[in-house]
Amino acid sequence: MNTKREERKRAAIERQIDENLKRVYEEDAKQALPDRFRHLLEQLREQG
Repeated sequence: MNTKREERKRAAIERQIDENLKRVYEEDAKQALPDRFRHLLEQLREQG
C-alpha cells in the first residue's frame, strides 16, 4: 500500500517539476533575442 502512495507522490512531484520547467522556458522564449545573436543569424542567412 505504501508503494502506491509513494508512486502517486512521485508522479505529483514530477508533474510539478514539468510545469515549472515549462514555465521557465516559456518566459525565456518570450524574451527578445540579443542584437549580437540577431546579427549573427542575419549573416548566416546571407551566406546560405
